[in-house]
Order: sequence, then C-alpha cells, then structure tokens
Amino acid sequence: MALALETISDTYDRDGFVFPIDAVSAAEATALRADLEAAEAELADDPERLALLRSYPDRLLPSFDALVRNPNLISAASEVLGPDLMVWSSGLFIKEANSPKIVSWHQDLTYWGLDNADETTCWVALSNADEASGCMKFVPGSHKANLVPHVDTFDENNLLTRGQEVAVDVNEEDGVAVELKPGQSSMHHGHLFHASGPNTTDDRRTGSAIRYIKTSMKQRTDDKMLVALVSGEDRYGHFTIADTPKGRLLAEDFERCHADAMIKRRVLYEGADTSKAKRY
Repeated sequence: MALALETISDTYDRDGFVFPIDAVSAAEATALRADLEAAEAELADDPERLALLRSYPDRLLPSFDALVRNPNLISAASEVLGPDLMVWSSGLFIKEANSPKIVSWHQDLTYWGLDNADETTCWVALSNADEASGCMKFVPGSHKANLVPHVDTFDENNLLTRGQEVAVDVNEEDGVAVELKPGQSSMHHGHLFHASGPNTTDDRRTGSAIRYIKTSMKQRTDDKMLVALVSGEDRYGHFTIADTPKGRLLAEDFERCHADAMIKRRVLYEGADTSKAKRY
C-alpha cells in the first residue's frame, strides 16, 4: 500500500525519504517505457542526441513532460517544498540487463551549484526496481549531515557524472532497499546518502530522477538553466522556463537542450577533467 500523502512531511523530515508513492499506473509506466525505447531506437545512430534524450526526456518527449507534471508527484513534492515548484532536471538512470553498472554512495547536491537545499528527487520506476535489478538504497537520517566531502572516481561502471562517492565510511547494513514496482516513486532529500548495486536480472532497470526545486532557488553562478515550471508561479526569474514540447524529438528542442547541457557541463564538472564526463 502506498504511503498516505498526509504522512509524507513527518516521514521525510525524520528519514530524508519516503516510498512508495503511487505516481502512475503500471500500464502508464509501460507506455512511458515504450515511448522512451522507441525514441532510443530512432536515435540509435545519433549518439549526441541519444545522450540528450537520456538527460532531458521531459524536454524532448511530451509523455515525459506530462510525467514531471503528474499530480501525485506534485502533491508529494509540495508536502516538503511548498506549492511553487520547478523541475531542475529529470535524467534517466538505466541499467541494462545483467549490467555491472552501479551508483556509489553519494549526496545529490554536491556538485549541482544550487544556492541551498530546497530540492527533492522523485525517482519514478518505469521497470521493476528491486535488489536484484539494482534498486536504490537509502541511509535513514543521513540527510541531516549536510554535505560531506566526496572524491571523484570516474569509474566506467559508475552511472554518476563524476563517479563521485562520499569520502566517509558508510555501513552497508544501514541502507534500506527502496524496492519499487513500475509506476511507483520514491522521494529523497538532496543530502541523503544513497547508492545502488548492479542489475543481475534479464530486464533493463529504468527510472527517471525528477529533481523538484523551489522557485526561489538559483545557481550560485547566476546561470539561468533550463527548467520546467510545474506548479504555482515563479516570482524570481532565476531560471529559463521551458515551454511544453509541441512535438516529439523536435530539432528546436534538441537545440535548447544542447545549449543547456553546455551550461550544466561547466557547472557539474567544475574543477574536474571534462573529457571524462558521462552526462551533458
């Protein structure tokens, strides 16, 4: 049974996460996955645009734009951030069948260049996410530690931008496995310690990490990154508000995403060797 929305705020404040949240039906999740995989097939011979699709699905596919505006997700995020919400990104995390790809223990907000922590990530499963397929693990209460030092590994099997991992010991036994069925979501704080293991199953594990922020947030560099205004109003003007896609995989939308990716690349890889970049 999904967690009642009225309990989200208290649980989130104590643990730094909540799950499962029923975002869309299993049938809707299957349709989203099918739309994504059809787009991947169409872009198979265009690696640059394929990479943009996986970083900006909501800006290139109307179905994923609708997902970030999903009322169940907006309601959950509003419980912890209030009514005025933007989506900073909604990148895909894909582990192919029988893949060694992992995500090391890390905190999301380490390298994003945002001016405070008014952010939450809703991770929506488009396929089964369990321990065998490499679901996320959360350390309850670790969001209260604020940001801790990280080291960059750029490990080829690490899905994170810099292969970053916390430079402190994490007891694996403290991690809670966040198992989700297709269409379900978890929600976690940007300071929460989390990680995930390899996919040992015969099906790819696919999820969209939708990063909701308050409209009052801004980049410390004053860059006006491309965002979607999904709830309430923007009274600050700190970001560039994207229009809803008027079609599927449109050239003009790829151009906007490419321009934004250049900004994100500079911000996310500040002080690092960008030749090793995995996203943007």
